[in-house]
Amino acid sequence: MTASVQDRIIAIIAEQAVLDPEQVLPESTLEDLGIDSLGLVESIFAIEEAFDISVPFNANDPAQSEFDISSVAAIVRAVEGLIAEQKG
Repeated sequence: MTASVQDRIIAIIAEQAVLDPEQVLPESTLEDLGIDSLGLVESIFAIEEAFDISVPFNANDPAQSEFDISSVAAIVRAVEGLIAEQKG
């Protein structure tokens, strides 16, 4: 994982969860961090804005989305993939 991408995503998630970034671990789930569905959507919007990408996420049916939100590390990997696709 690229540190800068990971650090930016952790900062976004920490802000949504009202936590210090040090409390957001790669293995943490959004549920572990107390982020509800609204916080998830706000996090996705913030990630899209921060990285100038479009996240394939269906807020009405998150389980059907192609974007893996199972953990912070999964989100970082997914964002890195989207950034690579955009550059490609």
